[in-house]
Amino acid sequence: MKKLSVVETIMTEFSKRTCIRGKGCTPVRYLWTDAFAVCNFLELFHRTGRESYKEEALKLVDQVHHVLGKHRSDDTRSGWISGLDEAEGEAHPTIGGLRIGKKQNERKENEPQDEHLEWEQDGQHFHYLTKWMHALNLVSEATGNPKYNRWALELAQTAYDRFTYTTLAGARRMVWKMSIDLSYPLVSSMGQHDALDGYITYLELGRTASKYTDMPDELHIDTELAGLSQMSQSVSWDTDDPLGIGGLLSDACILTQLIISAGMEYLSEMLSKFLRHALRGIELFLRTNILKYPAQYRLAFRELGLSIGLHGVEKIQMLLSEHAECFSNDALLRSQLKELESYLPLCKFIEDFWLESENQKSSTWTEHLDINSVMLATSLDADGYLSI
Repeated sequence: MKKLSVVETIMTEFSKRTCIRGKGCTPVRYLWTDAFAVCNFLELFHRTGRESYKEEALKLVDQVHHVLGKHRSDDTRSGWISGLDEAEGEAHPTIGGLRIGKKQNERKENEPQDEHLEWEQDGQHFHYLTKWMHALNLVSEATGNPKYNRWALELAQTAYDRFTYTTLAGARRMVWKMSIDLSYPLVSSMGQHDALDGYITYLELGRTASKYTDMPDELHIDTELAGLSQMSQSVSWDTDDPLGIGGLLSDACILTQLIISAGMEYLSEMLSKFLRHALRGIELFLRTNILKYPAQYRLAFRELGLSIGLHGVEKIQMLLSEHAECFSNDALLRSQLKELESYLPLCKFIEDFWLESENQKSSTWTEHLDINSVMLATSLDADGYLSI
């Protein structure tokens, strides 16, 4: 129960610091962090039974939509970034996408790009949007209210429509960063795992939508799934980035649950591919020796992404032992998971390092306090994020 107490403390401090419920303060919203925070609050509700945690998750969803779904206070534009009027915007808060939440305004279309400055400027990221789709979907599952799944599907359609394009050769591609109103690309290169993460997330949304008989036909995402599948196979999945490796393992965990619950045995080979590339990635990452560096040379949220994904390995092992008949390559998967099992101690190693008060005094922790602390909480109790 000690971990639960730590998670509660972290999330309570985050709520106060970013003004989720506070009065007389300005909310500080950042889409990636808030997506993980919603999952954490829902898991705390599940663990403790306290309605206040579910209310916190719902309050955060509403606040994200009203802050990141609208134009910035330092922009000449106002209202919903979708361009809808107030009433329609309330009904469809995600249909125009959601801002990242960076401190600086976006680069204008006619301004030259500064690669360093771009990291500090606002806009929209596809891989942030998929994290929010996942969070919304979990809210639907927790509350039984289909509107959150519908909002996730509307966001999914908009994101695919605005972030992807067809090349002259007829291939589908995706840009990494778009403007706040999704009218022009800010970074035209394609994120390595964006399409792959999108494919798994869209499968998750479709599985939840199938439970609701009144889901409108126009929210079907078959076309989007086909495009994301094609794009995900067009790039290498190899990476030595701990956050990217953790993403592969987290998606593998979600895919495992989809194979079991939605009869997707045909994706067993994809699951094996996830595990193969994640295993190779961990080996590459450990060769960098970054985990031996002092805190000031490390980025907690990237390492914690790996830790979260590794917790997914334990969940996959359990599910596979209970539902082996759902997989066409059970023996291969067991062998791969056995190899990955040797790296599970990294979870505690990473978590313990960043729980140390001295390490939390480093600038790399304090300058990214919200994302670091929320992802630490997720790693300490990853089931809320990994279970669908």
